[in-house]
Amino acid sequence: MAGGGFCRLPNGTVVVALTLTRPADGAGPGAPVRVLVHAANRARALTRLRNLGLRAVYLRGNAQPPTPDEITAVLHHPDGLLWRAAPQTGQELWHPIRALLGPAGYAGPARPAA
Repeated sequence: MAGGGFCRLPNGTVVVALTLTRPADGAGPGAPVRVLVHAANRARALTRLRNLGLRAVYLRGNAQPPTPDEITAVLHHPDGLLWRAAPQTGQELWHPIRALLGPAGYAGPARPAA
C-alpha cells in the first residue's frame, strides 16, 4: 500500500506526496520512490499519475504529507511532477517524472511492434 498525504496551499491548489513502488523494468519489482504532484485538487493529482500509467494509485488518509521542502521543489518545477528515491539517501536531487517512466513517458505495459 502506498503511503502519502497532501497539503492544501493558500491559493486553493494541492500538493500530493505519495510513496510508490518504482515501475518494474523487467528485472523484478522496483524500489520505493517518493512522487510529488501539484494540481488543482487531490482527484486531479491522482488522475495525472493514472494517465501516465501508474494505475494503482490511491490516497488514503494524510499520514505522510509533503514537507515544506517538497512543496517548494514541486512548485518551482514547470511540470509539477517530481520523484526521488525513498527513503532518501544522501543529497539526491528531485527528478522529472519522465526520468522515472522511461523514454516513452508511460509506465503501462509495452505495446508490441506491428
